Amino acid sequence: MAMPAPLALSLGDPAGIGPELIAASWEQRDAAVLPPFFAVGGASLLASAAKARGLDIPVERIDSPAQAADVFPHALPVLGEIDAAWNPGNPDRDGARLALASLRTAAELTVSGAAAAIVTGPIAKALLAEVGFDYPGQTEFVAAASGVAAGDAVMMLAGPQLRTIPLTVHVALSQVPALITADLIRRRTRIAAAALQRDFGLASPRIAIAALNPHAGEHGRMGHEDSAVIAPAIAALVAEGFAVTGPHPADALFAPHARGDYDVALCMYHDQALIPIKALDFDAGVNVTLGLPIIRTSPDHGTAFAIAGTGKADPGATIAAIRMAGECATRRASYKVEAKFAS
Repeated sequence: MAMPAPLALSLGDPAGIGPELIAASWEQRDAAVLPPFFAVGGASLLASAAKARGLDIPVERIDSPAQAADVFPHALPVLGEIDAAWNPGNPDRDGARLALASLRTAAELTVSGAAAAIVTGPIAKALLAEVGFDYPGQTEFVAAASGVAAGDAVMMLAGPQLRTIPLTVHVALSQVPALITADLIRRRTRIAAAALQRDFGLASPRIAIAALNPHAGEHGRMGHEDSAVIAPAIAALVAEGFAVTGPHPADALFAPHARGDYDVALCMYHDQALIPIKALDFDAGVNVTLGLPIIRTSPDHGTAFAIAGTGKADPGATIAAIRMAGECATRRASYKVEAKFAS
């Protein structure tokens, strides 16, 4: 089944590597077998970023997402007139305003169905906050735009070799034990399993749940959370029919021989999930938001202001995020059709 609409790409901070990687991704569209996409705003900015990277690519403004598929084969489609000067490595408020406008429009188009998915470029959160961005990050923004509570928007990091989900995200490590509850584990696992079925084509997703403490607590000698909270949550999920195992000591969970035993690892805190994915798949890692009525992906890296405009940034993660968004959108459209026929 064909993808129902083109993908909407938000620029990210224009002083970072996002714009040049959008241009580089379009330049590699055929080799990478990418679906049609369009950037939201920044036509002259994208042209300048491409030129500095040594890419001689045409940029063409479009008036609606419906025009993107026809333009995509011969030019990078850019929706709308919003723009800014290209000033790599020097973020400012004007750039933050463009980043926010691009993100807002891309989210609205995806929620309306005019775009099949949103791929978000990397942002500078502190600057965005100065121009009215009142969210911890883009995940929470897209969740709110989709009408979903922030707690039900689940971050998954996905690469060629590994998928991980952090149960707790941007909190101090000292706060993590108190935040881990059996209810949170069960809720995040259910959301992840449903998304992996619908958007990734896994009929019975295998979910490995990591322990919090070394050696899974070693019978209480190194903490009680694994036996008192995590293990009962796993037992309840297994009783519901989910293919869930654990709690697994995290020091062995990501070894090559172990990764073939599960489809995603549910980790207890941010670094437990992100260190292995970045070690294994740094230039191909994708941040996927599960639990939304729309598809949202993002390259799993930051703005990289220090190398913006130097041509050193690798477009691999952006290409992977675009490809994954297209694949998930196609599967979800097919999934809805199958569900309709089944009913």
